[in-house]
Order: sequence, then C-alpha cells, then structure tokens
Amino acid sequence: MLCAAQFMVALDFSVLNVALPVLGADLNMSDAALQWAITAFALPSGGFLLLSGRLGDLYGRRRLFLSGLALFGAASVLATFAWDAPSFLAARALQGIGAAAIVPTGMALLTTTFREGPQRDRALGLSGTLMSLGFTVGMVLGGILTDTLGWRSTMGLLALFAVIVLPLAPALLTESQSPERPRLDVPGAITVTGGLLALIYALTTAAEHGFGTLDVQLTLAAGLLLLAAFVRIESRTAQPLVSLPMLRRPTVAWGNIGGLITFSMMTTIVFVLTLYLQETLGLSPLQTGIVFGVQGLAALVSGTLTPRVVGRVGSRTVLVVGLTGQAVFTAALLVTGTGTLGVVLATLVASLACIFHMGAIISYGITVTSGVPDEQQGLATGLVTSSQQLGLTIGIPLLGVLATTADDLTSGYHTVVALDAAIVLVAAALIALGLRKSAERTSVPQKSVQQ
Repeated sequence: MLCAAQFMVALDFSVLNVALPVLGADLNMSDAALQWAITAFALPSGGFLLLSGRLGDLYGRRRLFLSGLALFGAASVLATFAWDAPSFLAARALQGIGAAAIVPTGMALLTTTFREGPQRDRALGLSGTLMSLGFTVGMVLGGILTDTLGWRSTMGLLALFAVIVLPLAPALLTESQSPERPRLDVPGAITVTGGLLALIYALTTAAEHGFGTLDVQLTLAAGLLLLAAFVRIESRTAQPLVSLPMLRRPTVAWGNIGGLITFSMMTTIVFVLTLYLQETLGLSPLQTGIVFGVQGLAALVSGTLTPRVVGRVGSRTVLVVGLTGQAVFTAALLVTGTGTLGVVLATLVASLACIFHMGAIISYGITVTSGVPDEQQGLATGLVTSSQQLGLTIGIPLLGVLATTADDLTSGYHTVVALDAAIVLVAAALIALGLRKSAERTSVPQKSVQQ
C-alpha cells in the first residue's frame, strides 16, 4: 500500500507530459504557460519535503500521510474537472502539497515498519523500483490515455489510485512519531522551504527560457541565499529542523549525492532519448513508449534482485557499482547507430543503464537510512526524497537544454550523453573514495578496542 502511494506520486511526474499540447488547447493556455502545468506540481512537492518529513516526526507520520493522500486525491479530482487554466494550476499545486506529505512520511513509515537488515532492504528495493517504474510507465500511459480518453483521464487515473489506497491505509498503518515533542524550528522551516521553492522555480524556468533571464537569475540567487541562511540557522538552533551532525555523516552525505546524481542524469537521458528516438530515428510516440516500457521491465527485474545483492556485498558497494554501470552504458548510447538496428541497440543499452540506475537508487536509500534511529527516520527519508525530487528537477535544465538549443539535434544529443556519462562516472569515483575513507575511520577504533 505504501509502495502504491509512492508509485502514484512518481506517475504524476510524467503522465501529463505527452498531454500538454492537447491540455493547452482545451484550457486556452499558451505554449509559454504550459510549463506551469509541470512547475505548479514540482514547486510545492519539492519545496515542502523537508518540512513535511519533520512534521511527521513530531506529530505523527501516519496522520500526515493520510492527510496528504486525501489532499492529493481531492486535488486530482479537481484537476480532472478543471474548467479553466487557474483552476487546473491550483489543483496541480494542491497535488504537489499532498505529494510532499506522502513521500517522506511514506518512506519513514516503511523504514520504521521493517527492521534494518534484509527485510528493510527488500521493502526499500520494491519502493524504489515502483517509484522509477511509475515515472517510466507514466510516459507510456500518458500517450495512450490522451489519445483514447483525453488529457483529463491522466488526472482521473491519479484520483483512482488515491481512492483505492486511502481506505486501506488506516487499517494497515500504525502511528509512528518521535517520543519527544520538541518545538518546530520555524525560522529553519521558512528558509529551507523558501530556498527550495526558489531554486526549483529557477531551474524549471531555465529549462524553457535559459539562465539569462532576470527572473531566473534573481530566484536562483534568492534560493542559494536562503539555503545558506538555513545552514547558519541550523548551526545555532537548539532544536533544528535538520541535524547538521546527521548531514556530516559520510553515509548520509555521500548517499544523497549519489541519489541526486543518479536521478538527475537518468532523467536527462530519458528526455534527450525521447527526442532522439522520435525526431532522428523516426519512431512514433507509441513505439517510443514501447522502448521505455522495456526499460521499465529491466528496472523491475533489477529492483527485485538488488536487495539480495546488497545483503551480500553491502549498499555502499552496490551504489558505486550502480553509478559506474549507469555511466558506462549511458556512454554506449553514443555508438548505437541509426535504423532498425540502432533502435534495438539503443533499447538494449538504455535498459542495461536502467538496471544499474535502479541498483544505485535502492542502495543509496539504504545507505542513507542505515544506522539512523527510528525517531529520526522521517528526517533521513526527507533528505532521501529531497535528493530524488531535486534530481528529477535539475537534470533537464542543466544538460537537456543543450540538446534542444543545439543547431543539430543529433550533435546536441551526443554532447548531452557524453557529459551525462562523465558526470556520473566522476561522481562514482568520488563517492567510492569518500565512503572508503569513512569505513577506514570507523574501523580503526574498533580494532584498537579489540586489541
């Protein structure tokens, strides 16, 4: 049930993309305004994550999860029957607020329900698989539903998920929250939420208009300043929203960097590969959907097997190997060629990259949450989901725009693929070094105690 809720939120990130032209014509939205159909959801869903995770810790994760699920369902109904652009965008913003409550509390409920070890690894593996699969399936379903039932059916599908999951939740979930009731860090909540909102707005707007526009530059600067103020506030607050010592844990820091990289770079590849398959190789939207459907199957297999591998070799090793494999097979997209053989090879290579990508997703979540007390799991999973949401947001503005603004799509595609693979490979090397040094430091005291 928790995984179904995560799948529903991931579906929302991509199911509407294919429907945007039809939606715009129906609601009289200009091409420039269409980006708000995505941004209106991305802003609150990413901006309120850390705050929602902390509120769940303090006042009850089950309570906040159910509230977010109810809000998401009601907002999806409103989006389905939206009568004009403002009502639709308001519904999308409410969906984002609901998603911000669902994702961190759902992850925290999952990690506190299952004890650390093989059980939790399998649960996180299934959750990560369905989240990645939801993003991929959304691209396929969005095209099918829009062509057959219209764009409103994409929002109706989300409402249907909420209607199915919400009645099951009260009976299946037990309340989980911190045994203490510290005061909420209001200045920290304001600065981190404002900083994330500004940063996500700047990056999503830059995807359409570039970084040269004044509003992008101002909001980007404001976001960075607010996040810097947040760090300063947290270092001086007795009861901080985010524990800086937790952020200084190598597993938390390097694990979240790994999550940010794997999500942002794979999102970029999905974006540019969609353009390349249709505009260069001549595939139809349905055929392109089939290519990503194969990727989804590969992700499902990888998500099933990865927890077992983690149990044998450890999450840190799987994280580094996952990032390395994602980089290698991303680079292999440069030599897949054209024609029918090129399509087959691109499908195979992208699926192999997705297998390693899924390994990185699952292992980074396990790495970050391992060893964290139950009362801080909401905070830890809030960091995990923040890196997910930021990763889904920043990849396309930073790299994908190179493909859309290039004089030739093929050369732009090759540039993006090469840079993407290089970034992931460098990140894998740095994470391997950082986690190895951490393991060496923690093993020295243990050896001296034994001696």
